[in-house]
Amino acid sequence: MVESFIDKKTGCLTIQIKGRFDYSCHKAFKQAFSKGSVVSSYDVDLSEATYLDSSALGMLLLLRDHAGAERSKIRLIHANNAVVEILKMANFHRLFVITE
Repeated sequence: MVESFIDKKTGCLTIQIKGRFDYSCHKAFKQAFSKGSVVSSYDVDLSEATYLDSSALGMLLLLRDHAGAERSKIRLIHANNAVVEILKMANFHRLFVITE
């Protein structure tokens, strides 16, 4: 399940993942960051993510491209140890700020 909200003061769009982060989330995840609002930064809250697969990694890369690639301000926040290990194995710590 994917939920999102924007902080109008800071312009930060938070996308919260609940449960499995896999291909079944693709449409909702893409809609979450394509709403058309003015966004200055993105937080992907993984605190309730129980599973992450290669399609989830691909969706994070789509978000990064949408947000401006190297100029993007994206944080992957509140990830549990298992999710952090998957992200590090894929070298995503080089592309995103990851916080536990």
